[in-house]
Amino acid sequence: MRKKISLVTPCYNEEAGIRECYAAVKDIFDRELPDYEREHIFCDNASTDRTVEILKEIAAEDPSVKVIVNARNFGVLRNTYNGVLASTGDATVLFMPADLQDPPSLIPTFVKHWEQGYEIVFGIRARREEPLMSRTARHLYYKMISRMSYVDYPADVGDYQLVDRKVLDAMKQFEDVQPFMRMMPFECGFRSIGVPYTWLARKHGISRNRLSSLIDQGLLGAISFSTVPLRTAFFFGLIISSLSFAYAFVVFLLKIAGFDIGPHGIPTIIIGLFFFGGVQLFFLGVLGEYIVAIYNQVRRRPIVVERERINF
Repeated sequence: MRKKISLVTPCYNEEAGIRECYAAVKDIFDRELPDYEREHIFCDNASTDRTVEILKEIAAEDPSVKVIVNARNFGVLRNTYNGVLASTGDATVLFMPADLQDPPSLIPTFVKHWEQGYEIVFGIRARREEPLMSRTARHLYYKMISRMSYVDYPADVGDYQLVDRKVLDAMKQFEDVQPFMRMMPFECGFRSIGVPYTWLARKHGISRNRLSSLIDQGLLGAISFSTVPLRTAFFFGLIISSLSFAYAFVVFLLKIAGFDIGPHGIPTIIIGLFFFGGVQLFFLGVLGEYIVAIYNQVRRRPIVVERERINF
């Protein structure tokens, strides 16, 4: 019996490149993985162009293609994870982008390592074909998350990973309504290996990930797998309080010694008030992010609401 490899491709207004994505993946399986069954799941996030229409045409011709159409746009993280949960393969490529920035040519290498006994095979974005500022910001973020997290998460690793069925079954137990999927396999454990590659420039159009969405995803990753922000707030507050007590003690000693401490230093007081006020607001914001995460989790809402499924 042939083993099945599932691939999940999230879509939102990808009419210009969706056929190219499908054809590239199919070609890889036909040429290099003919002994494996292919299951390509496209998860459409309520596109407003012809993406769904094109996907239906592809699915009508190829039963290996399955389509999930959401009732509205639920964001890329929830959309992708919902597709992963629907996969039925012996192994699943968690994220096969429609714009092919993560190259499908890497899939045979992933499968080879998987057959050697590795349950998690992850791509490492060693090089990025993007502007210097974006490249540097992403690298620093991944480095920070890697250092902050209680999970052994390598830097520069995205969602382009192949995981064994046992890993996926473990991920399903999380019941996380705000899934930060790229780190979930590493929390599960199992044997893993990384494959360096070049993250390619986007071929068609522009990214649908707005800056606000990227910031939201970044904060989600920071609070989902790390308590460092809360601990930082605690220790920073402790240090500031200690310095305040020390300053008050020094002023007290100077008064006793007869030094005249007049009303000088008003600007210093104003600066201090604004500084400490800003610090308090910042850490209230950190605390608020954790509270929002808890709030979203306890409401137990579905990851997405689907409008229809095709070929399932």
